Parts: sequence; C-alpha cells; structure tokens
Amino acid sequence: MAKFSEQRIGVLVDISNLYYSARVLYGKKVNFKNVLEAATDDRKLIRAIAYGITTTEATEEKFFEALEKSGYEVKTKDLQIFPDGSKKGDWDVGIAVDAIKMAAKLDVVVIVSGDGDYVSLVEYIQNTHGCRVEVIAFAESASAKLVDIADDFTNLSENKRRFLI
Repeated sequence: MAKFSEQRIGVLVDISNLYYSARVLYGKKVNFKNVLEAATDDRKLIRAIAYGITTTEATEEKFFEALEKSGYEVKTKDLQIFPDGSKKGDWDVGIAVDAIKMAAKLDVVVIVSGDGDYVSLVEYIQNTHGCRVEVIAFAESASAKLVDIADDFTNLSENKRRFLI
C-alpha cells in the first residue's frame, strides 16, 4: 500500500534500542531528526514520542532537549539499579500502552525499534485497529519476525549517511 499525504501517523522511538544498535554496529550516533523526517514522509504527524532512560549522572539532558527541538515529545524514566549491581531500563510496556491508546486515532503507527518484543503489539494493532504498522531499525539488529510482520520496514543501515552522525 502506498503512503498517502493524508495519513495520520504516530511515531514511537525506543531511544535505547537505536542508540545501542548504532554504537555496536557502527560506533556512531543516530540522527533522530532525520529518522523522524523519514518516518513522517510528508504525512500528517499527529505525535512523535521518544522514550529515554535517565541516569544518575544526568548526562542525557542536552540530548533530550535536542530531541524536543527536533519535534519529539520526550518521556523519561530512571535507570533501575538493583542490589546486585545489575541495571534495567526499558520502555517496552510504556511504548506498547501508548501505541494501543493512540492507534484508534491514527492510520499508521511507526515503531522505531528492532526489538522482537514488539511483535505481539504490531499484530494487535494491525488486527484490532486496522492500522498500518511500520518499523524503522537497523536490519542487522532487528528481529526478523518484527520486520516480517510490519507493513513496511525502513532499514537505517541502507542510508548510513542520512541516519548516522
């Protein structure tokens, strides 16, 4: 199905997934502004949310401000540090809940993450709301099943000059 200018879209970005994929694969950072432009693709952007983790050093503050200037609403939560020293910080459930809440008002949900945990979410949105679900990620670190069930997949690795800094 073609992309139409009147499509209402919502973009949900798993910052950590993209950040670590770009760092591990290429030793670079993601150009989130260009990712949003690619996701929107001249359609009606209703909402773009980037989900991030804050650390005790709070070094990510300027980065989150830059995301806001690029058109994202930024949601953050603190990194959890457990007594054994292990750390956890993910937004999978938060992104899923927002996607489900927003899907009724959208034509297209764009998930910017290669995380296979989103497979059930994609299927649910497609089957329950009739929305297109597009996925944007680095193919090398994206779940094959997620790529397969998405209505459209944008491989950030195919245009490194545009999507990496």
